[in-house]
Amino acid sequence: MGPPPAPTGLPPEFALIARHFLPLAGEGALALSDDAALLAPPPGRHLVLAADAMVEGVHYLPDDPPDTVGRKLLRVNLSDLAAMGAEPLAYLMTTAIPRGTPAAWLEGFAAGLAEDQRRFGLHVLGGDTVAIPGPACLSLTILGTVPPGAALRRAGARPGDDLWVSGTIGDGALGLAVLQGRLPPGADPGGHLAGRYRLPEPRLALGVALRGLARAAMDVSDGLVQDLGHLCRAGGLAATLDLAALPLSPPAAALVAADPSWLPRLATGGDDYELLFAAAPDDRARVEALSRATGTAVTPIGRFTEGAPAVTVLGRDGGRITPAQGGWSHF
Repeated sequence: MGPPPAPTGLPPEFALIARHFLPLAGEGALALSDDAALLAPPPGRHLVLAADAMVEGVHYLPDDPPDTVGRKLLRVNLSDLAAMGAEPLAYLMTTAIPRGTPAAWLEGFAAGLAEDQRRFGLHVLGGDTVAIPGPACLSLTILGTVPPGAALRRAGARPGDDLWVSGTIGDGALGLAVLQGRLPPGADPGGHLAGRYRLPEPRLALGVALRGLARAAMDVSDGLVQDLGHLCRAGGLAATLDLAALPLSPPAAALVAADPSWLPRLATGGDDYELLFAAAPDDRARVEALSRATGTAVTPIGRFTEGAPAVTVLGRDGGRITPAQGGWSHF
């Protein structure tokens, strides 16, 4: 079934909104009929707000299925909430789409949003929709909540703290390489890598569980080495990253086994959307218990140390290496 028909007599822009986005609205959205939404935060909670944009050809491929584009837009923002230990509440969205975009694309995009709204328990409050020459630019502002004083922050790591990461690293970058034809199809026989690029997994349960335990945290979006540098600067510390400890999925491990030069590239490729966090060495058992309780794998991959903010990367032989790049940058 497609979306319900739009009410008759509306200008084209408002008919598009009513047809594709009104079914996504919830409490506080005022049926998307006013200039702004009204939202009462849950009692005793602080609001957490974050915004991320995705541009066609930069953050997703023009031929990506539209439902995965909608889901990825929501998930990369949910990942920011996970990094703060927050729980989802609602979101605002601005879609700047090329004139003449087929209705079927919009239907798929909205269906993807609806699917993940149900999964993660939030709804749209409003936003804006405009037509442009192209490419598409999609922006989402997400709202979450945390108990007062409980939010995870980038600052707070201490010398000697363990450095942990969730999930596996490098799958998103490899998935993009597969989809762009820079790796042979045989490198991703089950489609795992492409799926990880198109549909990252926000680690919301783990983020909430780490409240009061992780001393510093952020999500990995622009490359593990580069984002670890952000934690170092926020905490005024150095860190050592051990590539031999990097958690890899089976297809990523197979590529590294065939060509070890892939390993440092996986640590700088970006699109991981995993949680990177610091915890005291004495809390290793607690971290591992939370990993089991949330069903989210975590791996110790290094340590924070005294020193000027910098990341030392160790190769598989324990020697220091310098990756060709630190991570993704728009500029």
